[in-house]
Amino acid sequence: MGKYKRVLLKLSGEALAGDKKTGFDEATCIEVAKQVKEMVDSGIQVGVVIGGGNFWRGRTSNTIDRTKADQIGMLATVMNCIYVSDIFRFVGMKTSILTPFECGSMTKLFSKDRALKYFKKGMVVFFAGGTGHPYFSTDTGAVLRAVEIEADTILLAKAIDGVYDSDPKTDPAAKKYDEVSIEEVLDKKLAVVDLAATIMCYENKMPMQVFGLNKKNSIIDAANGINNGTKVTV
Repeated sequence: MGKYKRVLLKLSGEALAGDKKTGFDEATCIEVAKQVKEMVDSGIQVGVVIGGGNFWRGRTSNTIDRTKADQIGMLATVMNCIYVSDIFRFVGMKTSILTPFECGSMTKLFSKDRALKYFKKGMVVFFAGGTGHPYFSTDTGAVLRAVEIEADTILLAKAIDGVYDSDPKTDPAAKKYDEVSIEEVLDKKLAVVDLAATIMCYENKMPMQVFGLNKKNSIIDAANGINNGTKVTV
């Protein structure tokens, strides 16, 4: 293993919940941790962003203010990172959680210098709390952190196994892309990450690999450049 020096792993909250759909499926989280440990042991520096969809989807709530809904979502990602980082420690890794806002003694405040210092110490760094602002998704937060820490690529582990030309849940004829350019993602409005995150990838030439989390060894394969999902090129 050694295709990449530093990667940003974006985990879907729903994927971590497994068949339960909410909360955590511990077996899934342990399997993820074991794969990440293999990457770390091989010398790859790993940053992690986790979505909050296993607890909260703010945009589906029309009864409360959007800013408040997004703040709940940010806290959902903090809960996810606290849980998953402890699972990572259970399998033998050192971890730290950084947030863009003060969170008591549970996390430390994000700065690029702090993140790079932790990477040098062999720690997996969790970036929780999104961007710290409403109206930005964890997709945007993940791309922002990937650009800031100068990651080689974003490994996008989802509940779905790649990028399709239409929604495979509703269209049985949907075709999966093996490889697609970021320009094509923008032009065709392919739902890889949201629009703000896509534009940020385009402007900063940040490639992505999109794959299904539940496939065996999917994270390790992606870290080795084995494409079981969709490669988004820049």
